[in-house]
Amino acid sequence: QVQLVESGGGLVQAGGSLRLSCAASGRTFSMYHMGWFRQAPGKEREFVAAIRWSGGSTYYADSVRGRFTISRDNAKNTVYLQMNSLKPEDTAVYYCAAKESGTGYNPRGPYRYWGQGTQVTVSS
Repeated sequence: QVQLVESGGGLVQAGGSLRLSCAASGRTFSMYHMGWFRQAPGKEREFVAAIRWSGGSTYYADSVRGRFTISRDNAKNTVYLQMNSLKPEDTAVYYCAAKESGTGYNPRGPYRYWGQGTQVTVSS
């Protein structure tokens, strides 16, 4: 089982940057595919980015491609989301998610484990 704890959220002006971190428990973190999702008020949770267990492949929603970068450090059991050129529409609670590596990989889900989320607010 994996427990996920996000950090790094906060208030930032439009055009600014934030880096989110997701620390995972467990000794087999390197065998988990990881993803970031977000949910804005009154909207459904949406896919943001994903990274395979090896870190060799990354995937992004069209709305963040070129601005956000997902990465992982398996030695630190941590996945990151670097967010640049932030826009007010990026305001949301950001969630980290994990699932075991295996066949039939879909970066958009489903994911088995979820963190509690961290708030990101971008002011105009």
